[in-house]
Amino acid sequence: MLRKNNILTVPNAMSVFRIVLIPFIAWLYVGKEMYAAALALLILSGVTDVADGWIARHFNVVSDFGKALDPVADKLTQGIVLICLSTKFPLMIVMILLLVAKESVIGISQLIMIRRTGEVYGAKWHGKINTVVIYLTMGVHMIWIKIPSGISRGMILCSSALTVLSFVLYWLEIAQRRREYKIRLKTGDESNV
Repeated sequence: MLRKNNILTVPNAMSVFRIVLIPFIAWLYVGKEMYAAALALLILSGVTDVADGWIARHFNVVSDFGKALDPVADKLTQGIVLICLSTKFPLMIVMILLLVAKESVIGISQLIMIRRTGEVYGAKWHGKINTVVIYLTMGVHMIWIKIPSGISRGMILCSSALTVLSFVLYWLEIAQRRREYKIRLKTGDESNV
């Protein structure tokens, strides 16, 4: 069993590998216009994302570093791929702006709570669903270059709506944790602060 602050774990190495894949996905999609190859690397990234979470839980190698690194790898992948896709599908800019707004606000709020409480929280169900839908939207657009505009708009708007929903639910959770933290401070329960 590894300590929760252990950095050198297989799941963390897999998250780093996903970050390393990002420039290759972008180069294949934009530079070489090898859409199938870019999609293959994106799928590899997604499979690795699922595998690292399973390995971390199954072999009890969950670490605070991994909880922080995994979403960074996700958001970097999503952001760069969405930027690449926006060169052919300008409406992707909506997803980019929403993703940046959500991750900036929630990320800063979570960092403040981590600093205050020392607790690191993993992704929630709505964040995971949002990630799956974003990856699905990206994958379909990567391979289906002539996608009908109605289908494209529908997928982008669905992904955008889920991003907004996930933002609201994360914000409510952070607000709840803030309230609980203040209550613990007032009652003098220093063991959980």
